[in-house]
Amino acid sequence: MTSALDRVEALLDPGRLGREPDRSHGYLDVLGPDSAKPTGLSNALMHNPALAAVYEKAWRPAFTRLFSIGGSGTLSRTDVLLEELTGRGEQKVLDVACGPGLYTKPLARKLRGEGVVVGLDVSEAMLQRAVRDNTDDRVAYVRGSALEVPFPDDTFDTVVCLAALYLIPAPRLAVREICRVAKPGGRVALFTSLQTPLTSVLGSSTAERVSGFRWFGKDEITGWLRDYGLVDVQQTVSGQGQFVTARKPQ
Repeated sequence: MTSALDRVEALLDPGRLGREPDRSHGYLDVLGPDSAKPTGLSNALMHNPALAAVYEKAWRPAFTRLFSIGGSGTLSRTDVLLEELTGRGEQKVLDVACGPGLYTKPLARKLRGEGVVVGLDVSEAMLQRAVRDNTDDRVAYVRGSALEVPFPDDTFDTVVCLAALYLIPAPRLAVREICRVAKPGGRVALFTSLQTPLTSVLGSSTAERVSGFRWFGKDEITGWLRDYGLVDVQQTVSGQGQFVTARKPQ
């Protein structure tokens, strides 16, 4: 069986690459040196090696718990969703804005044969941590943009973006790309923020301007998925967060 990195490199769309793939750091880097610069305080933090070092065990669980106002409901629902989304057999799975691979590696645990999970992120710091802490025979990482996913149409059986869409500039474009690379019949799953009366009280519009963090309207994400042709769109609200799943029609 070929390596996961080799299998993923074979999947790349040459017309969507900013450079020849560089694998010298243990992941495939297809972005030029000046690509995907941080666009706000929150986004800049994701490029910080110090945050990458504590992200998996401290930052992301604590941050995700805030969506449940200090509870564990959001984390519990994430675990359930991961179990539902875990690839089987020889499926191909894409984890968009994967960070240090906190969700990427678990998505590969039931794969067999040529099955593979791809973690995609723009942050070198996060990907270096992913390669160090969350590798597997069926996991490979790619440094690339969620706004121009470097894979052809209809490539992946499952595409996820968990706890990241609210930091991505032009999130609607990212959702379009997520839908584009899903196979007909494939699944899409998103976990992101949700604007509520509480977020309004906390001054969400000011926070968005300063940090680059975004709260999404209740029908915003679901509407985008439907606009891009997905069906069976379902939304589960958890505090200030939302889990949204959908399917690309055959």
